[in-house]
Formats: sequence, C-alpha cells, structure tokens
Amino acid sequence: MADVVDTIRAHGGEAVAVPTDVSQLAQVQALAERARATFGAVHVLCNNAGVATWGGLDRATHRDWQWVLGINLWGVIHGIEAFVPDMIARKEGGHIVNTASMAGLVASQGLGVYNTSKYAVVGLSETLAKDLRPYGIGVSVLCPMGVDTRINASERNRPAELANEAASGEAAVTLMGRTLAPETVADMTLAAMRDNRLYVITHEEGLEPLRRRFQRMEQALLERTP
Repeated sequence: MADVVDTIRAHGGEAVAVPTDVSQLAQVQALAERARATFGAVHVLCNNAGVATWGGLDRATHRDWQWVLGINLWGVIHGIEAFVPDMIARKEGGHIVNTASMAGLVASQGLGVYNTSKYAVVGLSETLAKDLRPYGIGVSVLCPMGVDTRINASERNRPAELANEAASGEAAVTLMGRTLAPETVADMTLAAMRDNRLYVITHEEGLEPLRRRFQRMEQALLERTP
C-alpha cells in the first residue's frame, strides 16, 4: 500500500493508506474516521474489495460462504454503514461505486458462492441508487468480466480461521471474453460516475448472455399457465 501512496503523491495528489478488513465493521468505521480526519469529508466511496472461490455449490463449505460473503457483500454493507450517513448529513452530494461482476448479472457454473455475493451487490446497488437520489448522491455498480487483477489468488488473503481443513483442488473458472487492464476499467468507471450511470458493464462480450437471460424470463412470463 505504501507504494500506491507514493505513486499518488508523486503525481501531485494526497493519499493515506489504512489496512482494513472490510468484513469487520469496526475496521471500516476506523477507515472512515481516518479519511474524514485527513481530508475533511468523503464525497466518493468505492467498495471494491473482493475474493473468489471455485467449485460447485454442492461442495461449498460453510467457511467458503463466511469468507466470500464477509468480504464481497458485508464489505459493501459496512462501507455504506460507515460512510453514507455522513455523506447525507453534509448535503454536498457525492457518488458511490460498488464493485460487483458480470457474475452478478449472469450466473456461471462453478462460481456459485461468488455469484451469490455479486447478485446481492447488484440488487443492493439498484436499490441504493433510488434511496440516495433525493440527496444528490449517485450510485454505480461495476460489473466487469475478466480484469487483470489478483482475484484468482484470493486464497493468499484468506484468514486462517476461515480456511478449509483440506484444499478444494478446484481450478479457477476460465471466463469468456477479453481480460482488460485495471486502468481501462477505471476509465470506464470514472466516465459512468461523471454521467451518473448506474451500470458499468465493461465487456461487449457480456451482451449476448444478458440477452439470453432476459429472453428466458420473458418466455417464462409468456408461457405461464393462466
């Protein structure tokens, strides 16, 4: 984290690094307090932490659920709890970005625990956008496919108390489509924030799976028994 802070400062910005386990509300609250103490106010909140496990839901352990939902879903909830009330009270507007995934819009076999967490983040974000509109606070939900991050090495950060007794042996799911650079996705996200767009869908390859999903829903409605 120190390297990131140094890079930002070298480009004329200011930054502070606070190690934070987002699954723990108290740590996220401490982050919020440090941010406000350093910068005076927070106008942009990015709930971006994420981890993944692989394998069928029939083989998912309770610890898998605790770990993935603790970071991917509760991390977003804790960010909202710790930052949003002050953003509302200041009456200065702002914007929130919650990182979900294309796996939060289209389910992928072998990613069931991850899918569950990301579907929840999408639904949370859609509702949050409506709830915060009166306060001038925008919400975007980021739904990328492949991005060149270290999420495939999530286990490196898994707490010992949530580790499985035996390694799963499951290979990471290979996603369809391109793998984008983080900088490319960041530019797309900034553009969506400026335009106050809810959905940030980064890959054109996701259009056809999305169409098929909603076509199946439409067909189910049209074919329902009277």
